[in-house]
Amino acid sequence: MKVDIEPSWETKLQQEFEQAYFQKLVQFVKQEYTQHTCYPKGKDIFSAFDYCPFYETKVVIIGQDPYHGPGQANGLCFSVKDGIPHPPSLVNIFKEIKTDVEKPYPNSGNLERWAEQGVLLLNATLTVRAHQAGSHQKKGWEKFTDAVISTISREQEGVVFLLWGGFAKKKASLIEKGKHHILTSGHPSPLSANRGLWFGNQHFSKTNTLLSQMGKPLISW
Repeated sequence: MKVDIEPSWETKLQQEFEQAYFQKLVQFVKQEYTQHTCYPKGKDIFSAFDYCPFYETKVVIIGQDPYHGPGQANGLCFSVKDGIPHPPSLVNIFKEIKTDVEKPYPNSGNLERWAEQGVLLLNATLTVRAHQAGSHQKKGWEKFTDAVISTISREQEGVVFLLWGGFAKKKASLIEKGKHHILTSGHPSPLSANRGLWFGNQHFSKTNTLLSQMGKPLISW
């Protein structure tokens, strides 16, 4: 089955695209987009991969669902399009960056600039129905994105995985510990951050320290 995705990822994931579960998922997504308002736009569903080719992936951040409000989701986890108000989790991410690496709070919440530097911003579920969080969960996306994580783990070395919150931490079981680096903390959502589980994790400076130790270019957060 032909999926419109960045060529290096297409090569790595072709076996997934040919499986029955994925073909069933495609039919579900097509029907949802026909009958309901869904996010992100169809052309942006695989944007996380398009901006971050397989062999350029140095860091992986795992989210859960795309944003389900109008104009927010752009296919990259935690990211919104230019000019869109920053959701609470993204606000807390930028606050931590400001404290951790002393970088000014940015005007744009569009994280394509991270993806272009090798940060794969991967939601576990790549689509959602408008105003209905979790509406496309357990339809096959998680099986696909788990395969993505497993493929990176198996075929790459020295990738830094940032696992924020209980959902993301469960993905650690897919990652070979000896080959990669895993940083965990609470989720940047207000519920978690206000309980002291997010702020001060220093994941952005720690990531760059690890990349430096491996001789890889640092991320300009």
